[in-house]
Amino acid sequence: MADERRSSTRSAAGAALLPGAARPALLPGAARPALLPGAARPALLPGAVRASLLPGAPGRALSRRAALAGLAALGLAACERTAPARAAGARVVSLSPSTTEAVCAIGAGAALVGRSRYCDHPPEVLGLPSVGGYADPSIEAIIALSPTLVVGARGPAGPALDESLRAHGIATCFPGTESLAQIEDMLTELGRRLDAAPGAEQAIGRIRARRRAVEQAVAAKGAPRVRAALLFDTSPLFVAGPGSFPDELIRLAGGENVIARGGAYPSISVEQLLALDPDVLLDGTSSDADAQGASRLAALRDAPGWRSLRAVREGRLRPLNTDVALRPGPRIGDGLASVARALHGDALALSGDAAVPPSPGGAGLAAPLPRTEAP
Repeated sequence: MADERRSSTRSAAGAALLPGAARPALLPGAARPALLPGAARPALLPGAVRASLLPGAPGRALSRRAALAGLAALGLAACERTAPARAAGARVVSLSPSTTEAVCAIGAGAALVGRSRYCDHPPEVLGLPSVGGYADPSIEAIIALSPTLVVGARGPAGPALDESLRAHGIATCFPGTESLAQIEDMLTELGRRLDAAPGAEQAIGRIRARRRAVEQAVAAKGAPRVRAALLFDTSPLFVAGPGSFPDELIRLAGGENVIARGGAYPSISVEQLLALDPDVLLDGTSSDADAQGASRLAALRDAPGWRSLRAVREGRLRPLNTDVALRPGPRIGDGLASVARALHGDALALSGDAAVPPSPGGAGLAAPLPRTEAP
């Protein structure tokens, strides 16, 4: 994450990723834009939902609607409470991009011995063995790596995966990450289990510092809240609803989510979106990895219904930096800054701007927002 790049506490872990294998060391805090997977494409949906969407990757067949339905049905899961794995002997398999990033960010990347096919940040993790996706992990592949701990977002595999792993004597941790508080709790828990509490505290400190910077910049701007909708997919139309961490990001960034009911990731019609009439449409249908025109939302600008949306007509379709905005991990502070920039424009005065890239399509943010009453 960009904040980790700036951190003087960043460690240069030199331990190889696999015992006896010459692999690049995982640098906690090495940050580069990455993607989140979710269901039918790259890391575009939050948490577990983002873990199976990478373009061209196996498992692409899992649709966003299936992933969202699975997430809604399973709800939030807590870690199985067992004694922490000692850092010296820990062997960790991570089944979601957010937990892979978290393990590295707290300084325990050398303990990773396996990953999901969607884990792509930091880039060094691509050298680790893949054990499948979050929806279709291979128990056999996991067991073959002799892990002492399996971490991840709880996907459609549900409690059965947890039970199967624990039946083989493998400790598990599938934390909820549907709020900034839960993301911080995830980092704290991983720090406890992997003897990396100081690294976890530093990662949490970076998130909180970024949050303060965004809230101060939004307050200084003094503008009314921007009425927004965040779209994950277009066929059908999935959006961020109440109780999801993207909903919290919108609120903290000085926005008002027009989706006020239907659950965390509801599906709505274009007609419903027209009736809600958001000032801004936040485009979460693409990512930096497929930024070469892969936004399905932008491709619908002239489609019937879509072209009638005021936000589309007036040029307020704002691409998100989805790798950080929609992955509930240690870079979520930069994700919040990305959402704030998408809502208010690149002129938003954020401290530490050098660490936060301009929002994609920033040149198109010039269209003024209508003045509305602040809620």
